[in-house]
Formats: sequence, C-alpha cells, structure tokens
Amino acid sequence: MELRVILSQIENENEEEIERLLHEYNTENCRTFSFEQKEEDSRIRLCRALLEVLVRAAQPRCQSTCLETLRILSRDKRVLGPVSTRDGILTLARLARIGPDDPRTDTDKDDKQTEEEQQQEVVVVEALKCLCNVVFNSTQAQQVGADVQLAQGLCAQLQAAGGGAAPHEVSLFSLRLLFLLSALRTDVRGLLRKEPRAMALLTDVLVRALDVRWAGRYEAAPPPPAADPQGPPPIPAQENERTMEALKVLFNITLSDSSDQDAEHQLRLLVAIMRHLLLLRTLTEEKTEEVHSHAVNLLSNIPMPCLDVLIDVPVQPGQEECGGKNMAAIQVLLDFMEKRVDRGSNYKEGLTPVLSLLAESSRHHREIRKYIKAKVLPPLKDVKNRPEVGSTIRNKLVRLMTHVDMGVKQSAAEFLFVLCKESVDNLVKYTGYGSAAGLLLSRGLLGGGRGETQYSEDEDSDTEEYKEAKPYINPITGYVEEPGANPLEEMTEEQKEYEAQKLVKMIDQLSRQQLIKPMGVRKDGTLAPLEETIAACRDHSSDCDSD
Repeated sequence: MELRVILSQIENENEEEIERLLHEYNTENCRTFSFEQKEEDSRIRLCRALLEVLVRAAQPRCQSTCLETLRILSRDKRVLGPVSTRDGILTLARLARIGPDDPRTDTDKDDKQTEEEQQQEVVVVEALKCLCNVVFNSTQAQQVGADVQLAQGLCAQLQAAGGGAAPHEVSLFSLRLLFLLSALRTDVRGLLRKEPRAMALLTDVLVRALDVRWAGRYEAAPPPPAADPQGPPPIPAQENERTMEALKVLFNITLSDSSDQDAEHQLRLLVAIMRHLLLLRTLTEEKTEEVHSHAVNLLSNIPMPCLDVLIDVPVQPGQEECGGKNMAAIQVLLDFMEKRVDRGSNYKEGLTPVLSLLAESSRHHREIRKYIKAKVLPPLKDVKNRPEVGSTIRNKLVRLMTHVDMGVKQSAAEFLFVLCKESVDNLVKYTGYGSAAGLLLSRGLLGGGRGETQYSEDEDSDTEEYKEAKPYINPITGYVEEPGANPLEEMTEEQKEYEAQKLVKMIDQLSRQQLIKPMGVRKDGTLAPLEETIAACRDHSSDCDSD
C-alpha cells in the first residue's frame, strides 16, 4: 500500500475510504519493526495527518484503525516529531481516557457491553499502546508527558476505576505506560513516591489481581486447600500480567527513600503481599519464576526492618520454621536463588538481586540468617574435597566467588560472609582463603578479624569429622590435600640457594618491567607496595627496641 494514496484520501476526509486503506496498510505492516528511510518524510506526513483525523469527530471504528496505524508508525523513532508535541500527546491521552473524568470508569456498569462500548474500549487500548511506544521511543514525548502530568492522570484513572476493576487490557497498558514514565523520568518517579495515593492504588491493583484476603494487619490469609497436590490454583494469566506490570511500577517508585509512617505502613503491606505471592504459582514454571523475580526486585528496595513481615506469621502445617518464625517465603527465595545459580547464565541480572536480598535480610534478621545458614552452610563434614567441588548450594556459591564478573563474585562472597557473621576465620573455614581473598581485600580484612556488623554471640559447633581433620586442612584451598612428594627433599643446600636466588631475580625483573608489583599487607589488613610494608615493619621494630 503506497502512502501517497492514503494521504490523498485523508485530505478528502472520506472516513470509510480512510478506514479501508488504513486497515489494508495495518494488515501488511502488523509485523514490521524496521522501516525504509526513503519513505521517512511520507511517514511523518502520515503521522501528522492521522492526528488531524483523530482530532475530528471520527467514529470509534475509524479512530481505532487510525490509532493502530499510528502504533505501527511509532515503532520508528525517526518519525515521531508530530506525535511527540504537546498537542499530539494530549490528543492520545484524551482518546486513552487518561484522567479522573473518564466516563468509562464507572465500576457499577453492567457486565454486558454494547457494541459501541466495545469499540470505545478498543480505542482506549490502542491509544494507550500508542502512548507506550511514543514515550519509549521519544525523549521529547517523555518530557511532554511529565509536563502534562500523564502519570498523575493515570493514577486518577486507576482510582476512578477502582484500582484495577477496568477491563484487563485498559488496566494492563495503563500500568505499562506508568512503568515507562516512572522508569525514564526521575522527576516522575519522585512525584509518584511523594504521591500518597500512588502506592495505595498500586497496592490495590495487586490485592485485586492476587485475590488477597487479609487475616491480620500484615498477614494475607493462606489460599484455601485444593485437591491439586501441587498446591492452590495458579494465578490466571491476565491477573499475572497485571501483577507483573504493577510490580515493575512499584520497583521504580520505591527506588526513592521515604521515611514517613504512612509510607512504612504501605511498604509493610507490600511485603505481606509479596510473601503471599511467593507462595503462589502461575500457569507455567517460567511465568512463576518471572513473577517471583519481580517480587525479589521489589523486596530489595524495601527497608530491611520491614522484612520482618515475611516471617512474622503463624506457621502452617508442613511449612518451614526457625525460632518460631515462619520460613516458608524464605525457603521459596532460597529455591529461587539455587535455580538461578543452576541456570549458569545471566548471573548479573538474574542472580545478584536475590543474593543481595538474602544477604541484607540475613544481616538484619537473626532468624533468617540462622535458617539460611543451616541450609547453605551446614556443619562441615566433608573436608576431603575442595569447597568448590560438588553439587551442594555451598559448592555452587564458592565456585561463583571466582567468577569473571566482579559484581557476581562480590555478591556471592558477601552472602556467604554474612552467613558466617562476617568472621574471616569462619568464611575461610567454609570457602578456603584463596576463594575468599577478593572479598577480604576489598574489606581490608586480609589479616583476619571481623566486619563491622554486630551479630549474636552464639557459637557454631564443629562436627567431630571436622575437628579431627582441622590440623591437616590447607587453609588456602580449604580441604585436606593428599600428601605429595616434596621437591626440595632431594636438593642440596647449594641447589636450594641457587633456585631461591633465581626466583628473586625473576621477580625483580618482572617488577622493573612493571608487569607485576610486589605487595604486602598493612596492619589494618589492606594491601600496600612491599617496600612500604617492609619499612613499616622496620619502624615498628625500632620502636620496640627503643622501649
């Protein structure tokens, strides 16, 4: 379909012909995501012409067809000039019914829709899709969207619709647009964080989508028992989609700090809902993991003191517990973490958030740390194999401590360090000094000691197997090595002296060429050039002699 033909018909203002030609264009290009540059000017003119048609009093069918065409064109960021203007954004916002005066948000309307109402709903959805594309692809549109307060209008729309009682696609794409605005504009994110109703509205979306029934102030009632041995019924597909979009928006707006009491109440409600969500499943394992991933991301933003809501609920039969606290949600997080470790790819985005969440929650909540340590670092029995060799979660995490990605190795090491109550001796015991060296260097603990966090005084008990083997464990590798032949046994003293001098010359040569830099450890456990540490030792010896 040639664009000049469509443009000529738009000039003639024949709605039926415009609709027919645009429908044909849409069918041809519904899966087109890259466009030829030679028709760029024509597509810009078509965007401008479509906005003019939408401004006129067109019929809903013609409006939805125009919007579908505009949605296809908005995949090309080079032609968005006419749509990214204030008039263009306001036109689309009006068609999307964004704002409190939306006549279609009456929750008391009949379930049966007339044909005209159905067509109007299609118009709203297509307008929202257009806005999503335009905002995503145009920085100018993002600025205009902030100026005309699109995010506040979307909140008003959600409030008028009862926090999620609108038709599924209307709610879905309203939430998606709110996510894009809050992700791409820090000022919008800050405004939503300070807007009291925004958090409450999004919480209400989750409550409706997940069918939450409150059994206490911060306790969601467990789902009713089901005949299915896998547990309660899965979250329906549409409700799961809305849940994930709402979680993404909440992740954005909780990136900003807020210390008022009402915000703390809302955050605790969110933690209660996240606990409820972690104990649910969706129609597929893949979707369950995806929605749990969004829950992990959101929990990572919430102040750690609020996470006591995860465990301060009555223990149900068959659920894990520690010290009288309910650990069902913590066990789900541990299982989720191990799945991400086993996946073997995308560690930075897929694994580090849950590792950080578990580490921080363990640092702030004693019962969580004790429970996780019992699962991840049980008392040592096997000391005949390297800590990184094996299929336990401890073995897998120790392997990650030498991963090529600095963020991944740091997250894995920090998690294990917290489980060891930030004791260097305990960490080396479970991982070996070699695997732990990177973390200890960054913390200035190469010389031993503890981190800054204060932990309880309860001591870990060693197994009899570990006590017997402890004198023979190589602290560098973390296991009992098989005795091997000593290469120095058959050498004379002269040969040993010769090899030592040879090694010194090689190190000196590499150092002069600046290929290596010999380092020593200061008294505070940090690294320094070897000359500096030797001089410090001499000064210390001199001070001792003078005393």
